[in-house]
Amino acid sequence: MRPNILTRSAISLTAVLGLAAGTVAAAGTSFAASDTATKPVVSAEAVTPLAVVNLGLNSTQAKGIQRWLAARWQYTGSIDGLLGTNSWKAFQRHLQASWGYTGAIDGIVGSGTISALQRKLSQPDYGYTGPIDGIAGSGTQAAFKKFADWAVATY
Repeated sequence: MRPNILTRSAISLTAVLGLAAGTVAAAGTSFAASDTATKPVVSAEAVTPLAVVNLGLNSTQAKGIQRWLAARWQYTGSIDGLLGTNSWKAFQRHLQASWGYTGAIDGIVGSGTISALQRKLSQPDYGYTGPIDGIAGSGTQAAFKKFADWAVATY
């Protein structure tokens, strides 16, 4: 009978120590949570639309796109391999002229821009065979890379 009492005492002591440790840990996290709740996590300046949308292109491929845009679609920005707002404005001018883009020339890569891009990329040379759904999934990105490789080789 005596070993049973020792086992119960050991289990009780372990449970009390566990509860005490958990209470201290919870108190520490509650103070940490209240501390972060009083401080802003993100400043207003940090919340901006995504400025660069390369859709999976590396910088060499993006530079090829920018050279093509400069030669054909009034892109005047730097050839830096970052497809920013001005790159996409020029691309939207192209998509509006030939691929059914009807949105604003604003440089925002939304579903309308992606849908028109998908129509362009569905040409046999670029191999896009997916739906025209405005979602830049893996098929859209793979075809865009083929187009960019063409632009690198040509411009």
